[in-house]
Amino acid sequence: MRLSVSLLGAAFLLPVALAAQGTAVPRELTFADALHVAESANPAFRAARNLVGMAEADARAAGSRPNPVVAMEGEGYSAFTPRQRSFWNDQALTFRLTQEIETAGRRGHRVRAADFAVEVARSEVADARRRLHLEIGRAYFRLALAQADRATAAAARDELEQVIALTEARFAAGEVAGIELRRLQVERLNFIDRVFAIDLAVSNARVALLGLLGAGDLTQPVEAVDPLPAPPLLDAEGRLIATTDGVSVELDRLRADAAAGRPDLTAARRARERAETEIALQRALRMPNVTAGWGYRRRFGTHAMDFEVGIPVPLFGGLNPGGVQRADAAHRRAEALESAAVVAIDVELQQAVNAVEINAQRVRYLEEQYIRSVQETRDIVRASYEFGESALIDFLDAQRELLATQQVHNRALYDLRISLIELAAAVGVAPAGRP
Repeated sequence: MRLSVSLLGAAFLLPVALAAQGTAVPRELTFADALHVAESANPAFRAARNLVGMAEADARAAGSRPNPVVAMEGEGYSAFTPRQRSFWNDQALTFRLTQEIETAGRRGHRVRAADFAVEVARSEVADARRRLHLEIGRAYFRLALAQADRATAAAARDELEQVIALTEARFAAGEVAGIELRRLQVERLNFIDRVFAIDLAVSNARVALLGLLGAGDLTQPVEAVDPLPAPPLLDAEGRLIATTDGVSVELDRLRADAAAGRPDLTAARRARERAETEIALQRALRMPNVTAGWGYRRRFGTHAMDFEVGIPVPLFGGLNPGGVQRADAAHRRAEALESAAVVAIDVELQQAVNAVEINAQRVRYLEEQYIRSVQETRDIVRASYEFGESALIDFLDAQRELLATQQVHNRALYDLRISLIELAAAVGVAPAGRP
């Protein structure tokens, strides 16, 4: 008995334990892998996928017809007096079959409304996938940005360590004053403190990404291997939409692509069509159903047949005025929501285009005007300092300027990458980086 209870408990707890383990996420994670893992393991998206099954179940129920009713009725049985006849001949027995007949095509309207509801659910799931891709893109490249900042800061720290070692040797030889060595040590503390702050940003970005991926262990190591520079953005047919130089097509074409590809707009359209069908259904409900019946009667040994037709009489409220009124209001609401979705998509699309254009100009300006010149200036100042021809403060200023410029460049690349992903979401195509 104890063994049986133990086995039963293990069988019950094993699925719970496996679910608690979460999803295995590879250590080196590409953006495409992150999207794939999220679609299969993200809890919110897994919940959204069940909307289709629920709607399909409702559609199946909507197609059902009323079941017939079989009844048997006995009357006049001699229960307390001596019977003179057999059980079948000592009473009036009636066997009746009744069937409710739906009128005004209400079953067809109900099925069409349920079919539209299935399409709405499928579009909502597709829109949940679109929003999940956008959320994963932001989290993934936030981690990539933190990793790039850490690499930049670590390189600057290592270079500073080389200068400190050189300065210590020169101090030991009596070539520099101790104040310069002290300044370098203080600067090293500032760099180390910056690296600690970036490490915290990396850890938090990793936790946020793992949470979206449905990982059971939020402390597991994960590295975003896709670079910050973005690949070209293509539509579903492989045509170019945008690059790191900006948007490559006219806004009208993007509007047309969004009108055809945005699942949230498709869901709004199907919801409006479903509301139109609901109006027809509620109007059909004003016509009462008819109940038809046929029966066989055996009355004290004689045989007879019964026929029955029943039609409800709407004396105390009928013609379904409340249902029709509500369906009309729901239809007006669905039309307004569809119009609001069109306006919201247009605004979102225009803002995404603006972000791509501005961020592309920003990256291009930094790369053409600052990155190379600041790097060359720092290299010249460092060489001059090593030969004793420039002051320490000049080297430290050049090093800080280079680090700040590189981090601004990293942020610009991140913003451009995210703006391209947001443009993909606004148009309704797969984000850049997904095969």
